[in-house]
Amino acid sequence: MSIEMVEKTLDAMRRGGIFDHIGFGFHRYSVDEKWLVPHFEKMLYDQALLAIAYTEAYQATGKVRFARVAREIFTYVLRDLTDRQGGFYSAQDADSEGKEGLFYVWTPREVKEHIGEDLGDLFCRFYDITEAGNFEEGRSIPNMCISLETFAAKEGMELKKFEAVLKDAGERLFNARKKRMHPSKDDKILTSWNGLMIAAFTKGYQVFGDQAYDDAATDAAEFILRNLKRADGRLLRRYRQGEAAHPGYLDDYAFLTWGLIELYEATFNTSYLEEAISLNEAMIDIFWDKQGGGLYFTGKGNEPLITHSKEVYDGVLPSGNSIAALNFLRLGRLTGNTDLEKKVDQLTRTFAAEVTKHPMAYTQMLVALDFMVGPSLEIVIAGDPALETTRAMIRAVRRRFLPNKVMLLRPDGAEGKRLAGLFPFVEPMHSVDHQPAVYLCEQYSCREPITKISDLESALH
Repeated sequence: MSIEMVEKTLDAMRRGGIFDHIGFGFHRYSVDEKWLVPHFEKMLYDQALLAIAYTEAYQATGKVRFARVAREIFTYVLRDLTDRQGGFYSAQDADSEGKEGLFYVWTPREVKEHIGEDLGDLFCRFYDITEAGNFEEGRSIPNMCISLETFAAKEGMELKKFEAVLKDAGERLFNARKKRMHPSKDDKILTSWNGLMIAAFTKGYQVFGDQAYDDAATDAAEFILRNLKRADGRLLRRYRQGEAAHPGYLDDYAFLTWGLIELYEATFNTSYLEEAISLNEAMIDIFWDKQGGGLYFTGKGNEPLITHSKEVYDGVLPSGNSIAALNFLRLGRLTGNTDLEKKVDQLTRTFAAEVTKHPMAYTQMLVALDFMVGPSLEIVIAGDPALETTRAMIRAVRRRFLPNKVMLLRPDGAEGKRLAGLFPFVEPMHSVDHQPAVYLCEQYSCREPITKISDLESALH
């Protein structure tokens, strides 16, 4: 899919009623008689995957509107789906007062009661809130049928002024909406979905630099490792009201491993990389098919099922096999473990015929395949993370959309030796004359170290 098609898709999602323009976050939609029908649940996995998509779209295009949507999703999750102990809730329900979506929809009269006649009229015309309604019982979902730029031009308003007016109106309506009966929350904390949200927040931190995102990801990871990882290293699937239960499935291991890899690249805390390696090894032991290759959805310790399936279809959630394939590649490149590279080869061969028939149904597997085919990049930044020059090198890498890369920070001293013990290929990499040095490598063949930020930016470009 081209960048242009991605932009159009993301813009359409942002404009449509699928996005909660007043409270932020995405609602679920389903196909019903060939029409898209909103169901108003806000699922954690939707927020995570869409936040990643908008964050990466901003990286790839530099367009601020994508950054704004990603930040709005993060705002919603931090405010409404985050448990005080650190984990993320599964969903916010659709119903309130016994009606689907009542919390989220508006009539023109309600809007004007809260923000005034003139501003209310402008708000309703822009967001398609009409007397007839665009949902049920004369109520409307705030829905952007026209771009901000086009509407502002038609109204003879400056774009910045129009944006400020909408922001003010939205905040006032949000405060009014808070007084309504809120939908209940599904307060289960699922290991797999939390893994996705950890990955999303860490990507958000790396791109936007907001410490709250890093804190949220770290708190969630610590919560999961503390409450949903058994003493023998096995994961449990869900936590609710102090009780953790049910042996984890493939998705729990694959998604959490993904989140921990991303969390390492955000924090450079080696412990998270060690946890990712440990979970990945456990996943292989529990779920790997030694005869046919690939990973079963259930494994040792799960309840026996009629069929022992291997899922690879990437639908509303990516499959465990697709995420595991990318995890194998990234951990293999980080550690120099060639056995993991061989595992990817076996896994992709297992599903090759199926993926070849309908490639658009296996988009996350294609992401892993793209990494596998290359070119890919191993980036090692050697230097003191307390130095501004080192942090500038890190920011230069994070600004760019580099999907097929892994990144390590090799500090000086004892922590650097610890890292070299885990990943021997970084042992000879050091700072140069007490200044940070960046090593750009492909399949462990590295260029001369880069010590100037301008040279790094040129090399990455």
